[in-house]
Amino acid sequence: MRIKVKVKPGSSKNEVKKIEENFYEVRCTTIPEKGKANDKVIELLSEFLDIPKSRIKIIKGHSSREKEIEIE
Repeated sequence: MRIKVKVKPGSSKNEVKKIEENFYEVRCTTIPEKGKANDKVIELLSEFLDIPKSRIKIIKGHSSREKEIEIE
């Protein structure tokens, strides 16, 4: 399954919102530095979707706010 995610790094709190069927908005307190925000996005999606982090991979948008993520 592939989903699209809009990331808002540097937010005041960590949260995940489902906007549409395959589109999510992720707010994270982590700043986008050396992949830390990407790691936090994976962690938050893992908790929200209740699946292991190892099953979530960023396919597109490693340095962008809009990402395409594959869930195995």
